[in-house]
Amino acid sequence: MSTLRVTVEELTIHEHPHADALELAQVGLYRAVVAKGAYRTGDFAVYIPEQAVLPEELVAELGLTGKLAGSAANRVKAIRLRGELSQGIVCRPRALSGVDLVQAHRDGTDLAAELGIVKWVPPVPISMSGEVKPAPDLLPWIDIENLKRYPAVFPEGEPVAVTEKVHGTACCLTYRAEDDGVLVTSKGLGAQRLALTEDPGNLYWRAVRDHGVDRVAADIAGELGASRVGVYGEVYGDGVQDLGYGADSRRGAPAYAVFDIAVETGGRVRWLDPQELTAVLDGRLPVVPTLFSGPYDARRVIELAEGRETLSGRAVHVREGVVVRPLEDRYSAELGGRAIAKVVGGAYLTRKGGTEYE
Repeated sequence: MSTLRVTVEELTIHEHPHADALELAQVGLYRAVVAKGAYRTGDFAVYIPEQAVLPEELVAELGLTGKLAGSAANRVKAIRLRGELSQGIVCRPRALSGVDLVQAHRDGTDLAAELGIVKWVPPVPISMSGEVKPAPDLLPWIDIENLKRYPAVFPEGEPVAVTEKVHGTACCLTYRAEDDGVLVTSKGLGAQRLALTEDPGNLYWRAVRDHGVDRVAADIAGELGASRVGVYGEVYGDGVQDLGYGADSRRGAPAYAVFDIAVETGGRVRWLDPQELTAVLDGRLPVVPTLFSGPYDARRVIELAEGRETLSGRAVHVREGVVVRPLEDRYSAELGGRAIAKVVGGAYLTRKGGTEYE
C-alpha cells in the first residue's frame, strides 16, 4: 500500500464528459469528481487519497454520510461517478479555515493528523498470521507509491520495465549466509522488523518450502558473494485474495511469483535490476510477467494498468495494475528513495466483492 499523506494540491479542472453538474479535479495524474463551479484551475485544495479513514464529523461536513466504503462508511475508495473514475476527495475542510493553503502546498505539509485522518489497515486472515519474533536483520519490502500521485518519478524516454502487479500477498524472505538462517515475513510485519515463526499452516512458510525459495536464496548468496539476500514474491491463488488466477492455493502448494530481489555485499544493500533479476534466477523460481521494456511513456503505462491479467495465460479476470522501475536501479528525489512506482487499474479498484488483505 502507498504511504498516506493528506496534502494541499494545486488543481487542474476538466469538464466531466457525461454530467453537466460535475467536473473533474486533477491532482498529479489522479482525477476526482467535484461539483461544477466549486473550483477553478489554479485553485488550491486538500486532497484526501484512497485508503484514508475519515472521522465521523468530517464525513458529515463533506456530505458523505453513508456514501464511503467500509463497515463504518468512512473509508475513501475509488468509485465511478457518471462513468468517470474518481480517486480520492478534493475539499476545503472548515478545520483548516485559518491555514494558508498556498504555503501548506509549498511546504508539502501533511494534514492527516490535524484532520484526524488515518490509514486503513486491511484485515489479516488466520492463514497469513502467526507467532512472530524480533528480526532486526531482515531485509523488509518497501511501500510503493502510486505514479499518479508522483508523476515526475520517471522522465519521458527513460528505459524502464513495466511488470504486472499481481493481486496476492507479499512474501518476504531474508537469507543470512553467516548462519544459513532464514527469516520469513509479510510486508506489514517486515516493516516492523518482525518475522513469522515457522508453521506448516502459515501461507508464507508454505510458499517458501513448497517452492524452495530459501534454497534458491542460499544459492544466490553463494553465487554473488552476498551476506544477505532478500527474495520478494507474491503468493496468490484461490483462498488468498478474491482474484485467484486459476490457481488453487487451498488444496495444493500456494502459487508464487518473484517480483524483486535485494542483495547485501560489502555492507551495501542493492536491488537487482529487472534484467539482472531474471538472469540471476535463471528459471529457478517463477517471475511476475513483464508487460513492457523500453522508453518510459506515462500514457502507455497507465493504459497497461488496465485490461486482463496475463499471469494465468488465460486472462481469467481483470488486471490489478502495473509496477514501473528503471532498467538501471536508481534513487528518486521525488520519492526520497528508490525509483519504483505503481499504477492500479480503474476496473480493479471498482470491482465488486474485492479483498485487500496484506
